[in-house]
Amino acid sequence: MICIKSSGETPHRTLSGRRIVAALCTAAAAACLTALTPTGPAQAQPAAGVPQSLPAVPLQAGLYIIQAEVARTPLERQIGLMHRPSLPVNRGMLFVFEVPATQCFWMKDTLVPLSAAFLQDDGTIVNVVDMQPRSEVSHCSARPVRYVLEMNQGWFAKRGFKPGSRIAGPPFSTR
Repeated sequence: MICIKSSGETPHRTLSGRRIVAALCTAAAAACLTALTPTGPAQAQPAAGVPQSLPAVPLQAGLYIIQAEVARTPLERQIGLMHRPSLPVNRGMLFVFEVPATQCFWMKDTLVPLSAAFLQDDGTIVNVVDMQPRSEVSHCSARPVRYVLEMNQGWFAKRGFKPGSRIAGPPFSTR
């Protein structure tokens, strides 16, 4: 990287022109090195205690449309809905796993009570559990699943969704 000081530059009262240019060159060089690393810059992660925001997908549950943020990576799934002070009525989070397995969830740093529906590949509900905020109690799927949909606690029960009910949308196969 080449840094050039303009000849017409006037020095700042507390910092000389050379120091300003040196600081700018150092920052630019660091940015350049980050961009040239083999793996590229690190993926942005939310700061500790800050809720993550993920792209959402529309899901249909009977007459209801749910906007579900999709957590696909291990880090996104680990953070989930932590640190959110509230969750709008028809919003939730869909956790997507690579292969079906017994999925277990807990709520250590989650501030709002949630219900989790464990879903088969076609969106059929296997079981629904209610989870309390700030709890380390594990809640697991009754069978191996790839999908888990978290909503405000009671959302599924209030609308009559139970094991055997189906959630539709792009993530679920229709075989």
